[in-house]
Amino acid sequence: MTLPCDARSDTSPAATPIRLVGFDADDTLWRSQDYFDAAQLEFERIVGGYVDLQDARVHERLYEVEKGNLALFGYGVKGMVLSMVEAAVAITDARIQAVDLHRIVGLGKELLRHPVELLPGVPEAVEAIAGHYEVVLITKGDLFHQEAKVRQCGLADRFRRIEVVSEKDPATYARVLAEFGLPAAAFVMIGNSLRSDIAPVLELGGWGIHTPYHTTWAYETVAEVAADAPRMLHATSAGEWVEAVDRVSRRARGA
Repeated sequence: MTLPCDARSDTSPAATPIRLVGFDADDTLWRSQDYFDAAQLEFERIVGGYVDLQDARVHERLYEVEKGNLALFGYGVKGMVLSMVEAAVAITDARIQAVDLHRIVGLGKELLRHPVELLPGVPEAVEAIAGHYEVVLITKGDLFHQEAKVRQCGLADRFRRIEVVSEKDPATYARVLAEFGLPAAAFVMIGNSLRSDIAPVLELGGWGIHTPYHTTWAYETVAEVAADAPRMLHATSAGEWVEAVDRVSRRARGA
């Protein structure tokens, strides 16, 4: 996709005031990776009944299969479970029994049923920021699952727009900004993933507020973003978002 010119048109730090704040969802607004980590541990227990986990490099081989399948299955629970089934068959040389494959499918169903648990301070921070800026939710993953979590979270009416996308890359953010009629310099994205939430926005000339989660899928940690990138701020929790957005706003105005 060709990036709209207005999304890259102004990259000077004092170009324009912040007008739009974007929020990631999983592990930014609510817990997610904890459940995936627990499912992976259970997957390894199941496969461990057939092979030595260390000798078979089960953790690494599952990750390799997941990465290889992203272009086909996308992100989310369903892609993870299909990759688990494929990896289990390969790792065990097709010795895994149907009952254990059924257990792996059950792991996915449990993930899809998990209730949404907002992280501490999130409702108050989103409410405060929405009182001064337009806000948008941008999340990726399985459409049905993400829509269900948005419905359950209790925050949907705070966002002017909710985007569930297949990938969070510069082209996706450029499209969203073009539809809002905004240059990238007027946008700040808050999220836990350097790869998906911060790097693409910085590339366009926007701003990022990185809020690391205590556990992150390895794929989302791979990004070429300097720790001292001038357009990125760090916030340890939702309780710091309001101040961080204010700091970005001041920098954007050249104050």
